[in-house]
Amino acid sequence: MPRARALALPLVLVATAAVLTGCGASEAVPEASAAAAGEGSTTYPLTVENCGREITFDAPPARTVSLDQDSTEILLSLGLADRIAGTASWTDPVLDSLADANAEVPRLSDNAPSYEVVLGTDPDFVTASFGRHFAQGGVATRDRFAETGIPSYLSPTDCDGDVSFNAGGTRTAPLTIDALYGEIRDLARIFDVADRGEALVASLQERAAAAIEGIDFGGSSVAFWFADTKTPYVAGGFSNAALLASTTDMTNVFADQTDDWPAVGWESLVAKDPDVFVLGDLQRDRFPGDRLADKIAFLESDPLTSTMTAVKNKRYIALHGAELNPSIRFVDALDKIRTWYDENGSSL
Repeated sequence: MPRARALALPLVLVATAAVLTGCGASEAVPEASAAAAGEGSTTYPLTVENCGREITFDAPPARTVSLDQDSTEILLSLGLADRIAGTASWTDPVLDSLADANAEVPRLSDNAPSYEVVLGTDPDFVTASFGRHFAQGGVATRDRFAETGIPSYLSPTDCDGDVSFNAGGTRTAPLTIDALYGEIRDLARIFDVADRGEALVASLQERAAAAIEGIDFGGSSVAFWFADTKTPYVAGGFSNAALLASTTDMTNVFADQTDDWPAVGWESLVAKDPDVFVLGDLQRDRFPGDRLADKIAFLESDPLTSTMTAVKNKRYIALHGAELNPSIRFVDALDKIRTWYDENGSSL
């Protein structure tokens, strides 16, 4: 399942004068923007505080394995394709702006790779967006990687202290966009491209501010359905999806749930009767109803779900799985929500 927490509106609206104009939400930052007379250079050894651990680097990593699409796309956006020895766990095609760079990166697995496959790439660094990769039963624990001299990094969007929310932990507070920006800045420092990290953050801030300017759903209720027609996984109140809702003035019908993506019964979802449905448009076939067309077909053909207001009025906003995660694609999600609002908001 995806991860998540709450896109703090004031933070999104911060558009700095140093914004890299013309850079798309997830385009690789040109290398020229990183140099600036040596400003922002990392001094090694570098020690980074990460999810209750300290990780130390004597030099920039040269062979990184990124265990998730989200972390891979950050590295690609920082112009680090040549430092990635392997990637895994993808829900969607790579962003068009990153396709050429990603074509040179080995795909270890569409889902989670084995520990042996990861070691086979001879990595000197491992990153993950979801803590389940570092949990028992996952790829390998962080301690096991450390035993072989391989530092590991977990996205701050998935941790509170040393607890991972996607490895059995529980969120106690909503997600904020600061966690994502912190991840970008951490990785940029680790790879000695701090200025590229600042340029990427500024670009994301600028695009997010433009997407939400003047948007107002007036508190309309919304449900986010990620996957599974049998027992739907929906967005809880502390998730990244809930952050998208609050930023655009929608009310998440499952705001009382603290899990990122709790599984609920259809009866409870129908009883919430949302005004708008945000549907996960997943480019995979892991659960029944991963695909957007399958979700819509189910909603409109089932005698129970077809009675909902959002279904009767076909108020669907389609977002890719990576856009529902706390990733650089949150701006793409805001763009899509804005487009739907401009075309359909008057019907609410």
